[in-house]
Amino acid sequence: MATGRGRILRQHWLGLQTLRGPSRGGGAARGRARAFGCRKGPGVKLSAGSAALRCHARGGQHWESSFSCCSGFLDGMPSEILLKIFSYLDAVSLLCTGCVSRRFYHLANDNFIWIGIYSTAFSPARSNWKFNSVEKIAMSMSFLSVQDKEAGYWKKEYITKQIASVKAALADILKPVNPYTGLPVKTKEALRIFGLGWAIILKEKSGKEYIMEHVDLSINDTSVTVIWYGKKWPCLASLSTLDLCGMTPVFTDWYKTPTKHRLRWHSLIAKYNLSHLTVSTMIGCDRLIRIFCLHPGLLVGVWKKEEELAFVMANLHFHHLVERSTLGSATIPYELPPHSPFLDDSPEYGLHGYQLHVDLHSGGVFYLCGTFRNLFTKRGNIENGHVKLIVIHLKNNREHLPLIGKVGLSWKTDIFDGCIKSCSMMDVTLLDEHGKPFWCFSSPVCLRSPATPSDSSSFLGQTYNVDYVDAEGRVHVELVWIRETEEYLIVNLVLYLSIAKINHWFGTEY
Repeated sequence: MATGRGRILRQHWLGLQTLRGPSRGGGAARGRARAFGCRKGPGVKLSAGSAALRCHARGGQHWESSFSCCSGFLDGMPSEILLKIFSYLDAVSLLCTGCVSRRFYHLANDNFIWIGIYSTAFSPARSNWKFNSVEKIAMSMSFLSVQDKEAGYWKKEYITKQIASVKAALADILKPVNPYTGLPVKTKEALRIFGLGWAIILKEKSGKEYIMEHVDLSINDTSVTVIWYGKKWPCLASLSTLDLCGMTPVFTDWYKTPTKHRLRWHSLIAKYNLSHLTVSTMIGCDRLIRIFCLHPGLLVGVWKKEEELAFVMANLHFHHLVERSTLGSATIPYELPPHSPFLDDSPEYGLHGYQLHVDLHSGGVFYLCGTFRNLFTKRGNIENGHVKLIVIHLKNNREHLPLIGKVGLSWKTDIFDGCIKSCSMMDVTLLDEHGKPFWCFSSPVCLRSPATPSDSSSFLGQTYNVDYVDAEGRVHVELVWIRETEEYLIVNLVLYLSIAKINHWFGTEY
């Protein structure tokens, strides 16, 4: 038995010496390398003292022979030694190791390794007392029961417990709510702690995928704007869909700053069809690009000349943003928890007590930031499945509001930047009478001339409309351009709320 153990250790030592490469002394190391059979071929350099094999292909030469030699060495290593090596790895490294080969996958599922990781991570802190005989017997029995579980059982338990701990931590951080916006106070802190990022997955019609992590982002009052740009976009004509996903480290480490190359968990937020980049979805252009708006909240910039992608910009509202970016899967979005209506005997319950917060912004510049309280409507304003909620009355001059600055949507790539006039981002947060978010969205919008004259045409100046529509409601804004002061004036702001949403939210039957 001793001879066999010595032979195994000698093979292991020779393999490490081969991977390490020739030493500065030269002869002995080269002799050992030749004895093992790992030949140094042309175009391959083995750096002295390095644990990694650095391969450089020259003149069409490949390094398959060296790789197959090392792979053969690992395949020939006994499972007991590999399990011993794997026992020193942390959870993330062990998961990566399981992706190397089928054999490594089965070995990396070893229950004895994972129960050690599980107990270290989740067992309560013990004192320095000595174990008595009863505790020793109980511990030995618990380890004997590990063999009764199927392979990978404790790996699944560890991952499940990690996900549960992340959900609990999220609930604690997002519990305090801002009474003015109805949104969590510590959303920005949650984004930082969880190392949250966003990625887009571009899918070709052939099935090939391209994953791009965000390049830049800016955090606003009630939303975050995320931007992707670069030089290596795939051909737009070959693309079919775009998936927007949140990215978080697989295992959140509370004491280390998340690095770029750690394992990431993808949580699908929205899926977009790129065939919808048509004239009907184009909201603006300048001399270089055209921009298209895809619901919900995605802006796609396309070069005018090449008809290729220039940038992608997403505006994400804070409402359930952290949950949607962390708790979904790569193919299924996070599902919001079911809503339980607050019952009330009021004859017009659900039609009063609303509070609206609306922002118009771009590139960190805010053109409008307003809060409107005590909004109400009546049964008589219900028409075509919507109820009309007037925020700014057209005929009340005291309610009219100016937009600050020149309205325009800023964009940039790694080479060019610009600003598209009469476009911006709109963030809307509508709270019910209990201060709960009733309707929230963030989306690109643009100012368009009305197709038909409206009541606002009586003002001295060119009139424009801003409209937004989704399944839960519609926003209609009327503006007038005041030439003397060179500013836009909001003269009418109306919300059209879906009656189906009101009945579902408040338990009414309008």
